[in-house]
Amino acid sequence: MSAAGRFAAVSASEPPTDTKVLFRRAIVLGGSVAGLMAARVLSDHADEVLIIDRDDQAACVIPDDRIAADPVTAIGPRPGVPQGSQVHALLPSGQIQLERWFPGFTEEALKAGAVNPPPGTNRFYMDGELRDEPPSGPAAQALISSRPFLEALIRSRVLGRANVRTAKGRAEGLLLEGGAVTGVRFVADGSAAPVEERADFVVDATGRSSRLSDWLEAGGFVRPPMQRMAIKLNYATALFHRPEQADVWTCISVANPGPGRTARIGGFTPIEGGRWTVLVSGYADDRPGRTADEFRRRCVQDFPAEFGAVATGAEPAGEVVTYHQADSRRRDFHRLRRFPARLVAAGDAVASFNPVYGQGMTSAMLHASCLSKYLRGDPRLDRPAHSYFADVKVVVDAAWQISTMADLALPHVDGPYPRGYRLLQWASGLIFKASMRDHTVSQRLGQVTTMLAHPSALGSPGFLLRVLARGARA
Repeated sequence: MSAAGRFAAVSASEPPTDTKVLFRRAIVLGGSVAGLMAARVLSDHADEVLIIDRDDQAACVIPDDRIAADPVTAIGPRPGVPQGSQVHALLPSGQIQLERWFPGFTEEALKAGAVNPPPGTNRFYMDGELRDEPPSGPAAQALISSRPFLEALIRSRVLGRANVRTAKGRAEGLLLEGGAVTGVRFVADGSAAPVEERADFVVDATGRSSRLSDWLEAGGFVRPPMQRMAIKLNYATALFHRPEQADVWTCISVANPGPGRTARIGGFTPIEGGRWTVLVSGYADDRPGRTADEFRRRCVQDFPAEFGAVATGAEPAGEVVTYHQADSRRRDFHRLRRFPARLVAAGDAVASFNPVYGQGMTSAMLHASCLSKYLRGDPRLDRPAHSYFADVKVVVDAAWQISTMADLALPHVDGPYPRGYRLLQWASGLIFKASMRDHTVSQRLGQVTTMLAHPSALGSPGFLLRVLARGARA
């Protein structure tokens, strides 16, 4: 199957109906979005699903009675997700997957306090020029909220399934027998010694800091190759109270490096509790500070006027919080010829991208659909899940190509460069320039950047001819 075909298969919107129980017990290591989505998929295929996480998962939900009584006003980030207070985006493709696995999720989230901005209240700037909004996709309504709010709603749905339970603890390793995983080793909360928990299938969703490579090596397997791109991203987020009447609810600004321009990305979005969450970012030595005065100064001087209006005219609703991410990284499990059976990885444990492009949560949801496709395909469970990792590679490639091509244009980023980089750079520049003048090109590019379409959609002959024709006329 082609990469585009695989991408279309895993990004389908219809809930699967051909599920059957394959396991007595499945274990998911990690309870963030990737782990929760994997647990949702596994609940169709296992008698019991156990989520092991350092945080108390049962305490990080939004009870139904709280949703029914009043829209949720504020949910703080979990200790295990230090970046949870920063701006997070759910791309249209991710919203489709949420509806796929949790029918009615969007309606429930909006009732609980998530935001669907009114028409005409969104702004998107590219290099200071007001552009078309990125496409919203088939979903009828946008769904904007904070990361802790969205994750808590997902967690409530997952833990509401009768065969899913949780345990608070720290994963310490895998149990391996005969080339297959048979369980995990973890230190339970309040205990000093590790305990063993048997399982018929294990998912590692422990994030960027995953120790799966170490565990594989300790078990006699080869570590997966890792690619890193040093992006040296610095960003800061602040919350502001949002008035009921506002002309602009959402604004995104992207400044690419160039003569007279410093690469910066910023954005503000409405979230639950009548608030705005505002992000400003920089790279390398361009570091947003922690003070409110520094944050306001950056909004006024470095971004379109809408940012300054919010930062100087709206009442602050919290302190400025900063975050740094040194690199984008991916672990290429698909390149391993030998791998334990009954084991997969998902989410940031596979690949973690520059977060300003908002691909993380959506990629994790697509990984869950890769897992569903694998388990519904009558897999040989005594063999490695090669077909799963082949599908995950397509999802990772799609996000990686978009984010790293943009990051490679940054002056301080020096690779690794993909094969044919110069040609890709030339074509990307041509498409970008054409999108400034052609609505059709702009919409197609937006579908790819929001993960509604595979990047190969930008390489079709008809599309490239349109791009070239637009460039010739310009």
